[in-house]
Amino acid sequence: MAPASAVAAAAAAVHSLHVPPPKVPTPPLNSHQPNSDLLLKPKTLLQNHPLYTSTHKNISLQFKEKILCLEIMGVDSGKALSLNPTLHSATLHSIHSVISFLQTKGVHQKDLGRIFGMCPKILTSNIKADLIPVFNFLSDNLNVPESGFRRVINKCPRLLVSSVRDQLKPALIYLQRLGFKDMKSLAYQDPVLLVSSVEKTLIPKLKYLVSLGFSKEDAVNMVLRCPCIFTFSVENNFKPKFEYFEREMKGELEELKEFPQYFAFSLEKRIKPRHLEIVKHGVNVPLPLMLKSTDEEFSDLLKAK
Repeated sequence: MAPASAVAAAAAAVHSLHVPPPKVPTPPLNSHQPNSDLLLKPKTLLQNHPLYTSTHKNISLQFKEKILCLEIMGVDSGKALSLNPTLHSATLHSIHSVISFLQTKGVHQKDLGRIFGMCPKILTSNIKADLIPVFNFLSDNLNVPESGFRRVINKCPRLLVSSVRDQLKPALIYLQRLGFKDMKSLAYQDPVLLVSSVEKTLIPKLKYLVSLGFSKEDAVNMVLRCPCIFTFSVENNFKPKFEYFEREMKGELEELKEFPQYFAFSLEKRIKPRHLEIVKHGVNVPLPLMLKSTDEEFSDLLKAK
């Protein structure tokens, strides 16, 4: 990605041209107006800008304009083009249309770099076929008001490249069957669960918890109490943490059933150091208190014991 100074200079160069933005559909009166800075289409006068001259001479002007557009937003153009090859043939007009549409939905200019950086496929999405159905899903199925769209999309940009029919609705139905009832919490806090594969991610995670000795009911209650469990890797999270809990801490399943948040703490930075201190002081501290306490509170706790 271009250095911050270069991006700022590029943005200034675009401003100095006073080039009118491309024509885009007029947004509804109650929507956010798109920021015109990002809708400015770079013109030939920008050929002398560093972001142009540093590229290969054989690269077309339109492609250079596309790179500049991405860099101004704070997107690593090389990474974006690599992750989304369709960008190579996408027109600036189509990219500007996507930007404009998202801004009418409340997404801010400052959000775009992170959103497109995390999921560059959004830049080549079809507004009518891909994007509009997602916002309708958020509104109709999760009761997210227009004022909440920005918060949800910033939390999980992948929503915008997920099929409502093939991914979002099946995941929502599965989660509701498990017992997820708070749609507001699901939308604002755990939207990543909606873009997770039911067959490849959600069901296997639940089955793994059952394989540890929990009943199906207990495993379901654990994910309802701590939904982020569904996002943890079996190999990199569950296994090493459970092995330490079972072998070194001599813990009981009942403790994890009551405090599934155990799996959300770092093994090396939190669990092991705290456990070793408890062993060193020869005290018995409940699992939640051991992990949730601040360093100062934990130190006081050891002294009090």
